[in-house]
Parts: sequence; C-alpha cells; structure tokens
Amino acid sequence: MKKLELKFLNEENGTVTLTLDEPIEPADPVQINAVMDTILLENCFTTGGGDLVAKKEARIVERNVFDVEI
Repeated sequence: MKKLELKFLNEENGTVTLTLDEPIEPADPVQINAVMDTILLENCFTTGGGDLVAKKEARIVERNVFDVEI
C-alpha cells in the first residue's frame, strides 16, 4: 500500500508527519505544496511540541508485506 507523507516542523523543531492512504499518482508537487501551505496558514493541527511552523518534505512511501507460512 502506498501512502503520502507530509512532514512538517513544529515550534520545538520536531518533525510531525501527516499520512494519507492511497495517494493519487502521479503526485502533483504544486498541489501538495499548496495543501501544505494551507495547513500551515490555517493552523489546524497542534502537537506536543507546539504548532506546525514549516514544511520539511513530502514523499510517497510504499510498504510491501509478504507473509511467511510457519
């Protein structure tokens, strides 16, 4: 399953990750950047380390799980 991770820095310079399942691909960097700007502007999330204050990175992560029969 693929996930879109939006990573921000909070007031204590800690990394905060917001994760969205099954992102649309190919990813649109302009749209992702705009969404991250809106999250910061609206100040809609807070953390133990304070409010989100800056964008750090965005990435798509894919995790593959293979069962091993025992």
